[in-house]
Amino acid sequence: MSPKTRPETLRYTAFTTDPAGGNPAGIVLDASALDDAAMLETAAEVGYSETAFVTVADHAARRFRLRYFSPLAEVAFCGHATVATAVALAERIGPGPLVFDTPVGEIPLDTSAAPGGPVTATLTSVPTRSRPASDAELHASLAALRWSPEDLDPALPPHVAFGGNEHLVLAVADRERLAALDYDFDALAEVMHRHGWTTLQLVWREAPDLFHARDPFPIGGVVEDPATGAAAAAFGGYLRTLGALPPSGSFTIHQGEDLGRPSLLRVRASTTDPHVRVSGQAVAIATASASTGEEEA
Repeated sequence: MSPKTRPETLRYTAFTTDPAGGNPAGIVLDASALDDAAMLETAAEVGYSETAFVTVADHAARRFRLRYFSPLAEVAFCGHATVATAVALAERIGPGPLVFDTPVGEIPLDTSAAPGGPVTATLTSVPTRSRPASDAELHASLAALRWSPEDLDPALPPHVAFGGNEHLVLAVADRERLAALDYDFDALAEVMHRHGWTTLQLVWREAPDLFHARDPFPIGGVVEDPATGAAAAAFGGYLRTLGALPPSGSFTIHQGEDLGRPSLLRVRASTTDPHVRVSGQAVAIATASASTGEEEA
């Protein structure tokens, strides 16, 4: 399919209200005519960590089937592209509940907006789970990160957590170690491919309900995600497994600060429910028109 006949690709950034912040995602609201090769090619051309493709749309039922592609491969689930797509749909068909059928299962969403304000979307994850990382998993990852065991926070042990995708969770003892992230791209990609991880969720706990995160994503061809909704859901399951949720069950993750793309993810988990809710906003990114050079939303 030639670029002239392809459906429109929207560009939104999620977990922010600032087009210069958050994590950008491509969105194709009508991808029913695209095959796998065309979706992968589109995602590569967009160049963001993920692009979401709506392959089946039932507007009356507010139910949509989604697939996600990084520039290199299909991804089973992507939280920031889910939030961005929900916001884009709510802006077109009105706020309210949505259901996304994804490769990992059904994802219910709630969308809402104050008059004249940005849309907020809240996704409910598939059931989360978490297990301790093995010594082999940990040692290979630390070597690729150029970290040592002494850099880690002993109160938050290394785990592999699932919230639609698997993520290695490593908590550092101080903010400076997180800020100084400088990892071996190829070595970490190899470790992640070997174990089937989508990102690493690297965190520092500032307070019981406040975390800072960075998420390397070399297997997607991207050095780092500025905001990672799927990893935030997995992290909620991780804290539940550890018994480390704040009393309210709600906490905030700041991500993207060290990349100059600040992102805000609000997470709510329960000690009794394996599903985790992740909330955020999204806004359209202005792009230059190829024919006029003028900016378009």
